Amino acid sequence: MNIVPPLTRLLVLSSVLLCASFSAGDAQEGQDSTTTTSAPMSSALVPVTQDMLSKAGGDVQNWLHANGSYDQRRYHSASQINTRNVQALRPAFVFQTAVLESMETAPIVINGVMFLTTSYDHVYAIDAANGREFWHYKHKLGPTTTYCCGPNNRGVAAWDDKLYLGTLDAKLVALEARTGKVLWETQIADPEKGYSETMAPAVADGKVLIGTNGGEYGIRGFVKAFDANSGTLLWTFNTIPEMGHEGVWATHDATGRDLHRDIAAERAALAGDASFYQTLGGGVWMTPAVDLSTRTVYFVVGNPSPDLSGAERPGDNLYTDSMVAVDLDTGAYRWHSQYIAHDVWDLDAVSPVILASARGQDGRMTPAAIHAGKTGHVYVHDRRDGRVIRFSEAMVPQENMWVLPTPDGARMLPGANGGVEWSPMAFDPTLHLAFAVNLHQPMTYHVEAAKYPDGKLWLGGAFKVIPSEPQWGNVTAVNVDTGKIAWQHKTEQPMIGGALATAGGLVFAGEGNGLVKAYDSRTGRVLWQFQCGAGVNAPPVTYTAKGKQYIAVAAGGNTQLDFKRGNSILVFALP
Repeated sequence: MNIVPPLTRLLVLSSVLLCASFSAGDAQEGQDSTTTTSAPMSSALVPVTQDMLSKAGGDVQNWLHANGSYDQRRYHSASQINTRNVQALRPAFVFQTAVLESMETAPIVINGVMFLTTSYDHVYAIDAANGREFWHYKHKLGPTTTYCCGPNNRGVAAWDDKLYLGTLDAKLVALEARTGKVLWETQIADPEKGYSETMAPAVADGKVLIGTNGGEYGIRGFVKAFDANSGTLLWTFNTIPEMGHEGVWATHDATGRDLHRDIAAERAALAGDASFYQTLGGGVWMTPAVDLSTRTVYFVVGNPSPDLSGAERPGDNLYTDSMVAVDLDTGAYRWHSQYIAHDVWDLDAVSPVILASARGQDGRMTPAAIHAGKTGHVYVHDRRDGRVIRFSEAMVPQENMWVLPTPDGARMLPGANGGVEWSPMAFDPTLHLAFAVNLHQPMTYHVEAAKYPDGKLWLGGAFKVIPSEPQWGNVTAVNVDTGKIAWQHKTEQPMIGGALATAGGLVFAGEGNGLVKAYDSRTGRVLWQFQCGAGVNAPPVTYTAKGKQYIAVAAGGNTQLDFKRGNSILVFALP
């Protein structure tokens, strides 16, 4: 029998490995959605106002958005835990969930109440100071769920007295925050066609913003806005336009390197058929950023379908592999900036957008939108028009870019997981450093022509890890004003999960081997670490409850990289 190493096993990419289509039993088919109450809700829980959400970036007490604030900097102004005392950090409590499977949740915390999610769309409300459970919601999945990269859920959004949950069967569910009771639910898209939801939504001015997964199944991607009170659809922005998806026939990527495209052949193919826009992919994996002052929503768009075979989809395949800005009130297009036109390497844009200020090419501070790519670059855009101001030094090895996939397999670095996968960066505005967690997984890219399979897995080939070559990760600090790497810390395994920065001069990030570490944000020196017992592949959060600062992170492992599974949230504090 041929025994395949775990990381190879997950990345060969067959329909029973990385991506999955299941009868949604997963131990839940035939059961109604249920909420179990364990204790009376804390009297400190309050409705979340728009003013609270708008000012969340400076809120020392709470963590109100999955990524901390509308600008998604994952930076918290609490400094009780700092470089001088972090070595004394110890577990305050461990909360075990009922689901032993990968965890990518970023909990939110409202006045000492934590709301967290698990795989298969469970939601828990617990006391953020001691782990006491208030209630537990289990979503009833529909008869079919089709999803890529594990049955994950990355968190809920809060607004007024409600929480909002996206589900694997492509629904948006509103829960009453105090009780977990279902207030309404709406079907976002058809899971039979490959649509699913794993992102944490965002809520702004009464609009729930959510994208879709499914770029591996031939969906047509979108971001949608729903009325937060009723679930009524307000607008849709399709990430694949019906007309104009061919783009400008770009021959180079955003860094100026040749993409080796046969433009003449693509033009001829497009003249024969342009109807493929309906199955061209373009999922939106991660929570959008919102600039309320300009009424603009910023997000990045994933890979085209099929992932590796470009013959089925001539043209630039807009707006795949792009950062996109749209109007918050109407969903109208404002601008886009494409990193890789006609991507045949699955190096899509996934990690969420950060809004900050960065030095422009004229030396003046400029409103910027920042993204960490699977390519291994951090891209800094002018937020007003999308222009790329600069891109960083490569954070991981790059070799043979952009060699075209072949039937036998062509080696290129980075591999299809990155660089930076979905893992959100953190940004310290006092240092102008962005902190990214990276993967190094050498791969070969294999292409195979394949027609649209009606919502089934549609890769057009495979990308395969090279077992003989080492795999590792790193945490990298990038100066967004210069693009220079300030420091790097290498890890023994590929990194996936995300980072947190604090005013205490610290950066927190976890690893697949179970370690969570605290780094000095200026130097990268490891100041503290703790073994959590399962893969720490979720982004940490921090908050203050009853006068004490806590650090919380999920230890549940990761399906995509096959890191050890767990079912716990670990919460740390000083003695």
